Amino acid sequence: MERKKASDYPPEVMKLFDGYVHGAMTRRDFLERAGKFAVGAFTATAMLESLQPNFAWAQQVPKDDPRIRTQYLDYDSPQGHGRMRGYYAAPANAKGKLPAVLVIHENRGLNPYIEDVARRFATANFVAFAPDALTPLGGYPGNEDEARKLFASQDAKKREEDLYQAAQFLKQRPEAGKIGVVGFCFGGYISNYLATRMPDLAAAVPYYGRQVPAAEVPKIKAPLMLQFASDDENVNKTWPAYEAALKEHGIRYTAHVYPNTLHGFHNDTTPRYDEAAAKLSWQRTLNFFNQHLRS
Repeated sequence: MERKKASDYPPEVMKLFDGYVHGAMTRRDFLERAGKFAVGAFTATAMLESLQPNFAWAQQVPKDDPRIRTQYLDYDSPQGHGRMRGYYAAPANAKGKLPAVLVIHENRGLNPYIEDVARRFATANFVAFAPDALTPLGGYPGNEDEARKLFASQDAKKREEDLYQAAQFLKQRPEAGKIGVVGFCFGGYISNYLATRMPDLAAAVPYYGRQVPAAEVPKIKAPLMLQFASDDENVNKTWPAYEAALKEHGIRYTAHVYPNTLHGFHNDTTPRYDEAAAKLSWQRTLNFFNQHLRS
C-alpha cells in the first residue's frame, strides 16, 4: 500500500477519523460524513482503508535483531483483571542494572507498533516492558476495529490497576534500575495517572494524552515531558488548566507542541505520522530518560 500523508486528505476527513478511532462515531457515521469529501476513486471507503495502520511501516527494529532479546512475560494483577501479559525487550548484552521504561499503548492494546517502540528502547540501552491491557480478553486481536471494541468494553478502573501492576512488575525485575513511563494517546493518560500514583516514578513522557484532574496534581513527584500535536483539540483544550496546576504546585515539567501535526503523529503506521516531529520527539524522549533514569 502506498504511504499517504495527512495532507493527502481534506482536514475535515482527518478530524472525522480522529473521532472514529476514539469512539465518537461508528464506521457508518464516518463513511456517511466522509463521503461528502470523496473525489473520483478516492471514496469514503477507500479513504478509511488507507487510514488504517500498515504495521510493516512501523518495524524500525526487527523482532530478531541481534542487538536485543525479547519475550512475552506474565504478571499478576489481583485487584485488576488477574493474570496479565506484556512484551519485554532488553539489550542482548545487558549487564547489571539498566534504566527501565514502561511503554503504554493506545486504546487498541499491544499492537506491533508498540512492540516496536519497546524494541527501540532496547537498542538505546534501556529495558522496556509493554503490557497488553487486552490480555483478559485474549490479547490484541490483530484487527484495530475489533481491538477498540474490546478496549471499550473493559472496566476502566481495573485496567488502570493492571497497568499500575505492570509498573510494579517491571520495578521488581533484578535488571531494572530507575523506572520511567511513556505512553501514547490512552497511554499518555496512563503516564499522567501513574505519575500521581507512583512516588518513586523517575520520569514520565505522555504523548498527546488526556490529563488527570487538577486535584491529583500535588501527588506528582516525577518530572514530566509532555508531547502535544498542534491540531488535537480534544487533548489540548484541557492543557491550560493542567499546566496551571503544575505551576501552582511546583511540578517539574517541559511541554513541546509540534507545529502542523495531528494526534498520533509518532505512530508511523498511518498517514497521521509526521516524520520530523516523530524523530524530534523521540530524541527528546531518549534524552529525558537518559537524564532522569541514568543519574
